Amino acid sequence: MSSPGSRRNSCRGAVCGSRATFEYQVRRRSSSCSYFASGAQTGDFSVSLSQPMFTITLRFLLAIDLWLSKRLGVCACEGSAWGGIRPLVRLVEFSGHVIPWLIGAVYTLLRGRSVEEQEIMLNLALALILDLLLVRIVKTLVRRRMPAQNRSEILSTFFVERYSFPSGHASRAAMCARFFLAQLVDTDAMRLLVVGWAALVSLSRLLLARHYVTDVGFGLAMGYCQYSLVERLWVTWDLLQDMLVAGAVYFLFN
Repeated sequence: MSSPGSRRNSCRGAVCGSRATFEYQVRRRSSSCSYFASGAQTGDFSVSLSQPMFTITLRFLLAIDLWLSKRLGVCACEGSAWGGIRPLVRLVEFSGHVIPWLIGAVYTLLRGRSVEEQEIMLNLALALILDLLLVRIVKTLVRRRMPAQNRSEILSTFFVERYSFPSGHASRAAMCARFFLAQLVDTDAMRLLVVGWAALVSLSRLLLARHYVTDVGFGLAMGYCQYSLVERLWVTWDLLQDMLVAGAVYFLFN
């Protein structure tokens, strides 16, 4: 028969063991979900009255951007507040990736039943390439670090980039949405569906903590303006044939 002292010690040890296990799980969950940790732009936003007004305003806006981005990143990992819907949000995110869009545009271009359909798909493919190049140029110039690096995920290992400004998903969603609204969509229901898809793709980047709010906002504005450039540089089949003939002649005689 055990003594009262030994029972108290065993109970105390059990309580301490369970408490240590709980603290370990909490630390493990918080460490795995620290999506604004090292490498993120969590710099010092302290200001001084001796600084220029532009610097003070910029630091204030960046602080708001960081705070709002943290609040929206509710699906950053499985242990987040909305971690249960993370697979669904990731599926929405993947629908805005450039690879399936390029594959679909090229496939439709090759299997198009009419010249008009092939011409539209040709310009969509060119618009996707243009968006990819412009976003890459801006990211290389700005070099803003991404707030999240989910290296434990297979898809993120290949698709997550080093720089975040602007959001390529947001710019692609806005550009494709405006392209579809101008060239392919002719009903109100489809217009609502296209606009809703573009909004969800942009929101998914914030919910998964892939980008800051300003990254997504600038990406949407950039993609919206890109379609105006696509309209001005619209490539018709006649223009494409003339370019191919000119290129062939230049290649043969030079």
